[in-house]
Amino acid sequence: MTPKIRVARPSDALPIARMARILIENGLPWSWTEERVRRAIHHRDTAVIVARDRRRLAGFAIMQFGDAHAHLNLLAVAPAYRGIGLGRELVGWLESCARTAGIFDVRLELRVSNDQARGFYTMLGYTEVGVVPAYYSGIEDACRMHRDLRRVRA
Repeated sequence: MTPKIRVARPSDALPIARMARILIENGLPWSWTEERVRRAIHHRDTAVIVARDRRRLAGFAIMQFGDAHAHLNLLAVAPAYRGIGLGRELVGWLESCARTAGIFDVRLELRVSNDQARGFYTMLGYTEVGVVPAYYSGIEDACRMHRDLRRVRA
């Protein structure tokens, strides 16, 4: 069954936090706790979406919207669901929300060591704009990326 994307509910907070802990924050202090995810779900300037295959969480994404830009806070796809375009769908869903809100500048950070994610975002049209030293709890540098949603990919 293909996972279905929908807006997250408060009951999704714990599964999202657990997936973030395992797939994103591994080796770092836990910052995206159940309570933080729940606050994001309720925050009017943040979109939290999930992809579910029946009852199982296949992936999720969290994007915060500001006046001039949007920030992709988190994106994760469970290993069993990788390679089927789910990550692209999650990002596309949120980018569509940004465009609808009149926001065309999307930013994100990822671990410098995460070559797979770097390649994924590059494929989606994101460009590297810098490195932020010790961004992740003073433990690891971040690669900062940006995408102008006004630009059409070739």
